[in-house]
This record gives sequence, C-alpha cells and structure tokens, in this order.
Amino acid sequence: MVGIDRLLHIYDFIRPILDIGLLTFLLFKVYDFIAKTNSIQILKAAVIVAVSFGVAILLDLRTILWLLNTLAPVLIIAFAVIFQPEIRKLFLKMGQSSWFSFGNRSKHTYIEAVLIAAEMLSKQKRGMLAVFVRHTKLDNIMQTGTKLNADLSSSLLMTIFGKDTSLHDGACFIQSGKLLAAGCFLPTSENYTIKKTFGTRHRAALGLSEVSDAVVLVVSEETGALSLAYDSKLNYDLSTSEIRKILENLLDITPEEKNMEDTVDEHQTID
Repeated sequence: MVGIDRLLHIYDFIRPILDIGLLTFLLFKVYDFIAKTNSIQILKAAVIVAVSFGVAILLDLRTILWLLNTLAPVLIIAFAVIFQPEIRKLFLKMGQSSWFSFGNRSKHTYIEAVLIAAEMLSKQKRGMLAVFVRHTKLDNIMQTGTKLNADLSSSLLMTIFGKDTSLHDGACFIQSGKLLAAGCFLPTSENYTIKKTFGTRHRAALGLSEVSDAVVLVVSEETGALSLAYDSKLNYDLSTSEIRKILENLLDITPEEKNMEDTVDEHQTID
C-alpha cells in the first residue's frame, strides 16, 4: 500500500507537468499546420474574437456581451464560409502528416536524372514543371494529362520539355523512378501576395503545394531560374546543390538509393 501511495503521490506531482506539456505540444502542432498552409489569418481572427469577448467580460460590457452571445452562431457560420479554403487546406495538411501515415513510406529515386534535364533546360531557357509525388493521391490531376508510366530518364524529360510537343506546357509527375504522366494541368495558387512577375508555371507549382504535400520543381522559361514549391511556399532561384539537398530530405532518399542514383547517372546519356 505504501508503494502504491508513493506512486500515486508521484503521479499527482507530474500530472500537471504532463498536462501542460501535452497541451503545449498540441498547440505547437496546430500552429505549425496553420503556418504551413498560409492560414495564419484564421488564428488572427480567432484571437481577435477571443480577446473581444474577454475584454467584454472583464469590463462587464453587457451590451457587447449580449451582442456577441446573440451573434455567436452567425459568427461561427460566417467564419466557416469566409475561411473555407484555408480550413480545407488545414485539414488536407493534417491528413498528410506523418502522424497518420502507416506502413512503408514510398521512396523516390532518380533525382539526378531530373536535375540534369533541369540544368540543360535552364541553359536553353525552356520551361519545366516536375512534380514529385509523396503521400497525397493526385490521380485526379494526373488524369488531366497523358499517362505514361515510363522509366524516368533525362532524355525523356528533354524530349517532353525541350521541344514544342503537346506535353510541353503541362507538368510531369514522378514517383519511384517512374514518369507517371505528362502534360497535366495544376491548380493555380490562391495566394494573392505572390509576385506579379511570376508566371503561370510558378503559380501552378505553388497552387499544388497548397493542396498537397507534393514537391514541385520549376524551370523558368523567362530567366532559366530553378525553384522548388512545397509546404505552400515557393523557394525561388535555387542552386542545383540546394535543390538536391532539399529533395533528398523531403523525399527520404537513403544513402543506398543515392548511390544507386549516382550509378544510374553515370550510364545516362542525353541526345
């Protein structure tokens, strides 16, 4: 009994710490999700309403309290309608989180093949959109283009984007060393703060990153700059080494797979 009482005493001591720690962790994860979906305005709106309600209670502003209590159901509905796109993105990101992922994570290979093609297209001032599929299912978007399911190579990418083919203006989808589809149309970004100098490719890349966990490589047709869009953010004008490092991190490339890519790259030739 003494041992049980001691354990209960210890639990009573650490319980507030666990409670606060878990709550802090959950709040941090929620904020992280909101920040990644560029939906920080949801949090700002909620804080404004909460502060207004708190001030009204503190100062006993009965008219304001009556008004807020009366309009509460309307405010909730209005909040859901106004922030519907942001809320949708928030839940999409939550569903794509590794918290809810089971089984083996898919491995993405042949990064070097894509980067070789991207460098050559950059020098030629030819545009390219390459989507690296991660966890989110993108079958509905791939259906807008032409399904290929071909082995990925620099030569194939150069054929698609280096010439004025019917697939040139769309995006290609890459997964597990396969070129799944090409000539696909991506959803454009709803972010109105994006620079007006960015063209359709950059807006489409950012748009897909806002509704999925895909990583999109962009080659600018105007400047030849290489960019990456992921987590609702566009990282413009990156070097090849920076892109390689980010892709290896985001796509979970293992050392063994990297060695395999290097071996494949040595045997690849570009016409």
